[in-house]
Amino acid sequence: MQIYLPIAEMSVNVFLILGLGGGVGFMSGLFGVGGGFLMTPLLIFLGIPPAVAVGTEANQIVASSVSGVLAHWRRGNVDIKMGLMLTSGGFVGSTLGVFLFRWLRGLGQIDLVISLCYIVFLGVVGSLMLVESIQALRTSRKQAAGGPVVKRKLHQHTWIHGLPFKMRFRRSKLYISALLPMGIGLLVGILAAIMGVGGGFIMVPAMIYLLGMPTAVVVGTSLFQIIFVTANATFLQSTMNHTVDVVLALLLLLGGVIGAQIGARFGARLKGEQLRSLLAIMVLIVCAKLLFDMVSVPAELFAAGTGGKH
Repeated sequence: MQIYLPIAEMSVNVFLILGLGGGVGFMSGLFGVGGGFLMTPLLIFLGIPPAVAVGTEANQIVASSVSGVLAHWRRGNVDIKMGLMLTSGGFVGSTLGVFLFRWLRGLGQIDLVISLCYIVFLGVVGSLMLVESIQALRTSRKQAAGGPVVKRKLHQHTWIHGLPFKMRFRRSKLYISALLPMGIGLLVGILAAIMGVGGGFIMVPAMIYLLGMPTAVVVGTSLFQIIFVTANATFLQSTMNHTVDVVLALLLLLGGVIGAQIGARFGARLKGEQLRSLLAIMVLIVCAKLLFDMVSVPAELFAAGTGGKH
């Protein structure tokens, strides 16, 4: 069944969009990411204009993240204080990002910038997460086989932990500078506006490896801040750039809310190392697909110039 998208100015299959929304929502609840890093490229692959895909996907992330947070909230896996610090930086970042998005769109470079951002960030983050998660899995297997138990600190102390304005985050068992989560939130906010993502693929590794938060708390807290940051980005994209397709957004929302609840239940059955390795593999697959599409030669080199002949 086809439905017309007024902003994207094209028709799409309703059940295909519902299925995509459900799949991304499932990953939102499972990994603690908004899922935009996968959905935005998928929408572009379907022929949705990149600017519309970015603006609309930010809206879908809000709903799937709310659904995922509710599931994690019931388990006590949300650090509200940490989430508010991340959100404060995210509001500033998403606002700056929308203005940058508008400027790049005016230059006609937004499509290229979106693709390059995905390839760079997904490639780096996916590789680092995969290496670390494999090492963690090997260590746990050795210990399970009767090997020596190596006790590690929750996180390593570096110069970053000597920054001023320290706060105590009891749920995460941390005493660190408030500048750290605010800075991470700022970066993720910019990415939310430029790439149409919740920023979970950056947020989750940063919270684990930079802030030193427990993996169980990271997922729920990441989704908590994603709600407010992407909501701000969606509002600004709609009012300033007019790139939010309401019809497409509603279809993605419906599938995403259902999928997030199912994903949260599956996530409770997996270990932290397993979750990180699965997320890393997904990130690298998407990165490889985007890179291939950017460097491959189009099947019809002169298709753009045949519009005037009938």
